[in-house]
Amino acid sequence: MQFGFVSAIFPELSFNEILSVASREGFDTVEIMCWPVGAADRKYAGVTHIDANNLTQTKAEDIRAECQALKVGISGLGYYPNTLDPDPKVSQVAVDHFKKVIAAAALLGLTNVNGFVGRDWTKTVDENWPRFLEVWKPIVRCAEEHNVRIGIENCPMLFTRDEWPGGKNLLSSPAIWRRAFADIPSPCFGLNYDPSHLILQDIDSCAPLLEFKDKLFHLHAKDVKIDRAALNEYGRFDFPLRWHQPCIPGSGSIDWRLFFSTLASSGYAGPVCIEVEDDTFGKSFAGRLQALQAARTVLAPFFV
Repeated sequence: MQFGFVSAIFPELSFNEILSVASREGFDTVEIMCWPVGAADRKYAGVTHIDANNLTQTKAEDIRAECQALKVGISGLGYYPNTLDPDPKVSQVAVDHFKKVIAAAALLGLTNVNGFVGRDWTKTVDENWPRFLEVWKPIVRCAEEHNVRIGIENCPMLFTRDEWPGGKNLLSSPAIWRRAFADIPSPCFGLNYDPSHLILQDIDSCAPLLEFKDKLFHLHAKDVKIDRAALNEYGRFDFPLRWHQPCIPGSGSIDWRLFFSTLASSGYAGPVCIEVEDDTFGKSFAGRLQALQAARTVLAPFFV
């Protein structure tokens, strides 16, 4: 396995500076964010460390040279929009850029692009399904043509009033994964697996690793704290931000020893990238770096 982190936590750094942090801190790889250049529409979005819109062969060669010089790889390109947004203009922008990120990955000689499938949060899973297939079959065909795999992160994107009641990402649970992979049976369509999003839903975070072992393209390492007192007060049907908090590995509910043991049984040998969404250490660059270092210390023994 390759040990890395998600570049979104350092939006102020350049691509080369991201690689330098990874090299200095002992990481093998980084998931590089590739949002369109511009303002972010939510937290951790809008980060552009490689501009897929303006990537040329020469720039791609320069990027590969930088990686080689610092001995840090790119685990995949990341872009996490809502391609199924009910506003067709918003949806089309996301779809068009997703395809550009796929093409950029191919130009860089990479095999992984990670993101969300999105969802119209005002509709049920069944009501979303025809549009999901209409939008995503062509995206997956694009990935196949470029020999790139798409890893869908299993975050429900259901935390705030704006995302209520259905959430903004369809592929959030094993039952939905089975249905999606049956209807789009492509070797280029799989998971960017994050166990914290299963804990949030009270789902076993280890068992799916074995069932979906052939669909594990990329992994995020993030933990989650469940505030039981708040949950007892408000219930699971209230907004999750009221009773849960994302945190770095080692500070939450996940048994990482069991998780990595199960992961080894699955035969997974790909990247595992720490995703820092924990303000415990503060919001400054120094605090975010400290959070990454603390998470690295917890997980490093599993990569020996």
